[in-house]
Amino acid sequence: MGDDISSGSFTREQRQRYREKVRRCLDVFEKMLAEHVFDFDQPLTGLEIELNLVDRNWQPDMANARVLAAIADPAYQTELGQYNIELNVPPGPLTGDSLLELESMLRKSLNHAEAKANESGSEIVSIGILPTLAPEHFQDDWMSANPRYAALSEAIFAHRREDLELDITGVESLKMFADTIAPESACTSVQLHLQVSPAAFAANWNAAQTLAGPQLALGANSPFLFGKRLWAETRTELFLQATDTRSPELRNQGVRPPVFFGERWITSIFDLFEENVRYFPALLPETTDEDPEAVLAAGKAPRLQELRLHNGTVYRWNRPVYDVVDGVPHLRVENRVLPAGPTVVDVLANAAFYYGAVKMLAGDDRPVWTKMSFDAAKANFDAGARHGVDAMFYWPGFGEVSWDELILRHLLPLAQEGLDRWGVSASTSDRYLTIIEERCKLRRNGSWWQSEAVQRLESKGMSRHEALTEMLHRYSVGMHSNEPVHTWELP
Repeated sequence: MGDDISSGSFTREQRQRYREKVRRCLDVFEKMLAEHVFDFDQPLTGLEIELNLVDRNWQPDMANARVLAAIADPAYQTELGQYNIELNVPPGPLTGDSLLELESMLRKSLNHAEAKANESGSEIVSIGILPTLAPEHFQDDWMSANPRYAALSEAIFAHRREDLELDITGVESLKMFADTIAPESACTSVQLHLQVSPAAFAANWNAAQTLAGPQLALGANSPFLFGKRLWAETRTELFLQATDTRSPELRNQGVRPPVFFGERWITSIFDLFEENVRYFPALLPETTDEDPEAVLAAGKAPRLQELRLHNGTVYRWNRPVYDVVDGVPHLRVENRVLPAGPTVVDVLANAAFYYGAVKMLAGDDRPVWTKMSFDAAKANFDAGARHGVDAMFYWPGFGEVSWDELILRHLLPLAQEGLDRWGVSASTSDRYLTIIEERCKLRRNGSWWQSEAVQRLESKGMSRHEALTEMLHRYSVGMHSNEPVHTWELP
């Protein structure tokens, strides 16, 4: 969700003071990287899952306050839209059967949340973009009651000075304008966290960037937006356009958007934070009373709240994270590439593939990013999002290669070895990586299933709205079965 703020509007003086404070924080952070001890003795992984609420007619249900009160679990929090909630999973090790235990815990937690939501007439759906969502659902009160969201919306439009334009062409085309950031709330994702040492951060971030395209081809789950079939993973382009602070003229000048893949390989986490400060204006310029230099001089870890808050409004697909827990600082790579769903077991299969492959790619003596341009990694990301199971990638040693061949021949064996090096049990690796293997062999993911289901329902005479509604109903049945999406039957 990001850090909360106390105010919804800011003065010019506040913005100037915030810029100065962010630069002070950046200087302190640079000194900490050189001198401070970070917690990384036992690398930990974490997970966040954003979820949607629907009513009994499978339409968005603006009920998160009521549902969260019923769930009564601090692990569940609000998200931007009143039809969104988020589940935060505490960090833990990957070793042994930890992923199997996590699967059991997640299913138990989500089943409890679903039962509580059902009592008030809501259903929980884990999906990249809710396919029954329509622009008219944003005509009334749709935003969650959190000052951060209202301030963020105000800041984006203050920078743009005009309505947002959505213009996405895929299988079909969507072109519309929006006078709020409501379309951003359609983007629901899974976020994978990996705690690393300062020295290992750059290699892990670069490795994660190379994997972004294959992740999308493997896990795309967002083919529909506002009734239109667009990209296999429409969420990535929607998120970029729905948070864009730039007018068309600024885009033409090459000004960078807040949703940012990046533009170069890095040598340190400092590169990313320094880019954030240099390139991106403050959207939420709230300052604290912390004196970071004094805190560091006293031998403690400063919160660097201004730097963290600023980082939270630059939406990199692999985001650098600095945090302090129990007085000890640590660094994380936050992988934000994947959509939510379709099932818990699919989510954990995606996670196992990511953690295993990153482990090996980051530790390679001659890493792949030394043989591959950054532009090629970005092109792979775009191809995975646009085309899903039809994506083609560039990869050193393979040239132009289909996503399934690349994963089956190269990345899946790497993921297997990486999980072994993490200390993951053989039974755990087999459970999740077998799902990845079968998805590749059948060339099926959540986006493929959604698109095929809607096409078949329409061929039986249903309208697009009827087909999307029925598809979502059947999707929910598959989601609750926890059977991998590549095994789901079609209408």
